[in-house]
Amino acid sequence: MTRSILLDTHPMYAIKIPKSEMNRTAVPEIIDYFKGKIEENPEAVFITVFDHYAHTRELNGEIMEGLVSAQNLIFCFGHTIKNIDILAFRPKSIAIAETEDSFVFEFLETPRPEVNAWMTSWIKGLQTTETDS
Repeated sequence: MTRSILLDTHPMYAIKIPKSEMNRTAVPEIIDYFKGKIEENPEAVFITVFDHYAHTRELNGEIMEGLVSAQNLIFCFGHTIKNIDILAFRPKSIAIAETEDSFVFEFLETPRPEVNAWMTSWIKGLQTTETDS
């Protein structure tokens, strides 16, 4: 996973995995995999899947060439509300972009390092071979 700063403000993690290095080859299979990981975590709850590709297409919006699918898996980790500021960090989303030859996974950094580690391990669990791309 690569950590970067999006738009000079937002820390995010991303990884591009070639389809040839994936143990699942379709977005629905990947979403089911993540749902299983969410169910296994006592702090997490699944909320929904947002089909960003379909939404943009319905608006006649611009879609980059080579993009096959773009979906966001939306869920929440949250066992406390110690202050209202934390609400802006919730819920979480893992973006799943499918191109012709790979999948790209992205998520915004959370204030809890263990949550970042959980999401990173879930994504890396989709690889048949681990890389740091």
